[in-house]
Amino acid sequence: MRARLNQMSNLQQRVIAAAIGVIVILSAIWYSDWTFVLLFCAISALTQLEFYKLLGLDGNQPLTYYGTLVGCFICVLTYLIEKGIIPFDNYFLICPAASMIFLIKLYKKRDLKPFTNIGFTFLGVIYVAVPFALLNVLALRGGTYHPGLVLGCLILLWASDIGAYFAGTKFGRRKLFARVSPKKSWEGALGGAIAAAVMAFFLAFYVEDLRPWEWYCVGAIIVVTGTYGDLVESLFKRSIAIKDSGSTIPGHGGFLDRFDGLLLAAPFIITFLKIFS
Repeated sequence: MRARLNQMSNLQQRVIAAAIGVIVILSAIWYSDWTFVLLFCAISALTQLEFYKLLGLDGNQPLTYYGTLVGCFICVLTYLIEKGIIPFDNYFLICPAASMIFLIKLYKKRDLKPFTNIGFTFLGVIYVAVPFALLNVLALRGGTYHPGLVLGCLILLWASDIGAYFAGTKFGRRKLFARVSPKKSWEGALGGAIAAAVMAFFLAFYVEDLRPWEWYCVGAIIVVTGTYGDLVESLFKRSIAIKDSGSTIPGHGGFLDRFDGLLLAAPFIITFLKIFS
């Protein structure tokens, strides 16, 4: 199967991998809140492991497995609290779990830059795990599971990515941020914005979890922060001189490549809905 995929064009690989991924994600979200949290906890862990692996390529030594464990713990804890299974005060459990990073590094004798690697370990938790954990806050508004809200945000993100990819490939001329990502163009960004706006229009009619103006605002947030999320990840890859974060997803690179927009978009979406919705 992998050999056949490698013989296909990049676009064919992207389409097949995207179709399989969409089916898996849609099924997990619609089936139940438990399958939702298990799926995104797994994606969070794989993305975080990939992030730490890339840091290792540059000679760093973050606490790969413990940092990922803390990330999974935050994801599951957020679900249990937002679902109302355990009290809100249990969020304070994150403090000792995260503080253990300092104690573990204290016993790593071969680490020449312990505080640098402590910082990178925390960065993996904040940059990757926390945004995925926030999806639980999005899905469980008021303690009730809202699969349509999560799917709507993902659809807006996918529409923006697809619109930007095809518009940039066909019409891309003016560089959006050449220093960080030479392939990104203003034409691609505009194509992504138009695609997201069209999708927000349909979501406003058919998904009642948010009011129409809220869907339009969420769409605008996703277009802006999703684009910056992609640029931030490009900046990270450029700093360690690599093209893709991995080769796990054919045609798309690694998990970090696929979910980079979501990592920056999720905190902004949650903040908007908590304050203004």
